[in-house]
Amino acid sequence: LMQAIARVNRVFKDKQGGLVVDYIGIGNELKAAMKEYTASQGRGKPTVDAHEALSLLLEKMDVLRTLLHGYDWSGFLTGGHKALAGAANHILGIRSANKDSQQDGKRRFADAAVAMGQAFSLCCTLDEAKALREEVAFFQAVKVILTKRDVTAQKRTDAQRDAAIRQIISQAVVSERVVDIFDAVGLDKPNIGLLDDEFLAQVKNLPERNLAVELLERLLEGEIKAKFATNVVQQRKFSDLLTSVIARYQNRSIETAQVMEELVDMAKKFRQAASRGEALGLSEDEVRFYDALANNESAVKELADETLKKIAHELTDNLRKSMTVDWSQRESVRASLRLMVKRILRKYKYPPDMQDAAVELVLQQAEALGESWAA
Repeated sequence: LMQAIARVNRVFKDKQGGLVVDYIGIGNELKAAMKEYTASQGRGKPTVDAHEALSLLLEKMDVLRTLLHGYDWSGFLTGGHKALAGAANHILGIRSANKDSQQDGKRRFADAAVAMGQAFSLCCTLDEAKALREEVAFFQAVKVILTKRDVTAQKRTDAQRDAAIRQIISQAVVSERVVDIFDAVGLDKPNIGLLDDEFLAQVKNLPERNLAVELLERLLEGEIKAKFATNVVQQRKFSDLLTSVIARYQNRSIETAQVMEELVDMAKKFRQAASRGEALGLSEDEVRFYDALANNESAVKELADETLKKIAHELTDNLRKSMTVDWSQRESVRASLRLMVKRILRKYKYPPDMQDAAVELVLQQAEALGESWAA
């Protein structure tokens, strides 16, 4: 028995507890052994009675029901994706009175749902718990929609979505792989990177306004990481912009309609920024250094755009030739590269007042590209 428990702990590292059925009556001996042989000498509460877990389950389910007060989710068994979307949208609309985002509906619901799931796993063999399994699954599905950061790319009809969700709830097995925010709102995920006008219009017209904001936030967050993972300036710019917009929304400085407009506008700017290379006549790597150079307003004013392009091209060519696998860890190599960048900037009369900052930003950009270049 101890070997089996130890193996579960190794294989499922984050498992909070499990159910041991004492068919042969060794419970008291097991507790005595733990008291004698463990470092805690039996202190604490290594085991939880199933009925105690049931009490916790009922308590957490009451919390979740209270959070959903005002939303009619009584038809969750047959409501399909619309029932999930409505519940998640309701929770996202809950704001704390003191504007503390840590206490908003999303956080409170997720915390209670996690505790509910842990309690259910410890008392799921009791008849009282079995009677609640479908409601437990519904709450867990809502929690996944609220907290899952990545999104799937399955294309399904509304009927297929509803059938899948009804099956999940009836079987009381909820997995992040099968529950998705796109399924909840009844949309197909766009080809990542497109965020075209048609899709943005669909999101803007969703009746679940709070969930639409959440959907756009996650899409943009994923796009920024995917498209600008190696573009220091653009990643910082769009990440800061997204954080600022969402913070104002969470603090109720702007309403849902306004944050939707700002996020849609941001998506369009993002799309333009991600496809500038061809218009500028630069390679993807050259665009990254161009952005680092153009981050200085005085440089943009004093130097012609063609000059910035030439600097970006020369920097890319010279840095690529000079990169070694461990260059960022060797100060002598960094110093040599710093001098080379300064020489190129002086050659093209880059404004001296911001030259040091530009050099550091160029080196940061080179470091972001380092692994792919060194390979």
